[in-house]
Amino acid sequence: MEKAIKTTNFNFPKLSEKYEGKVRDVYHLDNKLVMVVTDRISAFDYVLPRAIPFKGQILNQIAKKFLKMTEDIVPNWIESVPDPNVTIGKNCETFPVEMVIRGYLTGHAWREYKSGKRKLCGVNMPDGMKEHDKFPTPIITPTTKAQVGHDEDISKEEIINSGLVSKYEYEKLEEYTYKIFERGSKYAKSKNLLLVDTKYEFGKFNGEIILIDEIHTPDSSRYFYANTYEELQNSDKNQKQLSKEFVREWLIENGFQGKDGQTIPEMSDEIVKSASERYIELYENIVGEKFIKRNTTNILEEIESNIKLAI
Repeated sequence: MEKAIKTTNFNFPKLSEKYEGKVRDVYHLDNKLVMVVTDRISAFDYVLPRAIPFKGQILNQIAKKFLKMTEDIVPNWIESVPDPNVTIGKNCETFPVEMVIRGYLTGHAWREYKSGKRKLCGVNMPDGMKEHDKFPTPIITPTTKAQVGHDEDISKEEIINSGLVSKYEYEKLEEYTYKIFERGSKYAKSKNLLLVDTKYEFGKFNGEIILIDEIHTPDSSRYFYANTYEELQNSDKNQKQLSKEFVREWLIENGFQGKDGQTIPEMSDEIVKSASERYIELYENIVGEKFIKRNTTNILEEIESNIKLAI
């Protein structure tokens, strides 16, 4: 089996801080960030014990494509992509909220709706909907950006009244979120996909609002297949999803949902290989091109060398 990147431990000139997220290792150098997208995989806010070969390369390459595609809407943080698993960009002051936008009643929104709620993050949801139905117009349901633990739902009013984000800036984030989602949805339709829901993160650099992190990847977004959507919806069958939902489903089937007292199931080589193949399938469907696997023989040495040449 090909090597997977579980962790990195590089030392660069002018390194001031290293931050390990669930999936990314972020190195702070002066006013730059070096983001290494590892092959770690998380679900239910837990990092799973095995890494998935090529997952980081896939996420990094998809994010690069979509950030380039939306830079006329809002500037983004990318300065260079010197390695398939690495992005170098601006070190922004991050807004403490994530902008979640939903075109369909799926996932967390459906679970809230099914429990009887008709308001999510202060936004009304129409009566009479069923799972995976399309909203009349997309809704924004922001969350707090937790450093540890779970992100929490929060309303626009709570964000502004608490001073997390000013009214002017929050409304700019909303404007950008709708426009990026519309662009992503149009692109998805050209690939026989529906962009179901996603999240965007923003920061500020020299006083300007900047789109940061990744966008429209299978880790941050959910897709349905467009050509079977109506038929499946009309016959009350579950939608075929293009996201990392398959990982969550496998965990649930094996008794794990991130709750106290539960143990993460053992990930066999077969499960890891299957997950890698699914991520490659996601890439090829979303991007519309064959995925080219990088050589993983000396992957960490190659990544470190490419970063040093770029900084």
